[in-house]
Amino acid sequence: MTRPPVRVGRPRAFVGLAILLGVLLGACNAFRRTAGPDEAPPANPPRLVNVTLEYRQSQHCDNAPERCDDPVVFFASWMRPPTNGNNGILLTRDPGGFVWRGRAFNVPANFPPRDDPHAVRVVDPHLVWTATNGATAERLKVGGQVLTVFDSAGTPGESGLVYIDDNGQGRNPY
Repeated sequence: MTRPPVRVGRPRAFVGLAILLGVLLGACNAFRRTAGPDEAPPANPPRLVNVTLEYRQSQHCDNAPERCDDPVVFFASWMRPPTNGNNGILLTRDPGGFVWRGRAFNVPANFPPRDDPHAVRVVDPHLVWTATNGATAERLKVGGQVLTVFDSAGTPGESGLVYIDDNGQGRNPY
């Protein structure tokens, strides 16, 4: 009786193929890890700072005497649109004076300029019956900076333009 021939090559080929397949699959995974992240890096969150506000009110309240004691309200372009008609910051009057102060929290810093400047203004009850309907950016300091650049001056859309740095200091546009 003769024995069937022994096939030695097939098990070696199978083992070699299994090793090659394992190396390729392992290398594929290693290649993905060294190629970089699968997702885009997270966006840089805006730098948020706190900013002091100061407004010097006109001493004359001839336009709307019934509203002379109403508070001054500050508005800015970084604030959310009003949901209930009032999203401003109520300023507090200095005792016995015509200076109103406040503080804005979590203001996006935008200096050095990369974007448009922030648009800011107050609504002053002393100016309700003027051409601006009470809106003004004159005599307004934001982050200690007296505003000198205005948009739509003398209209109800009047606003001052300002950049805010990482220290909460205001800067006029160039």
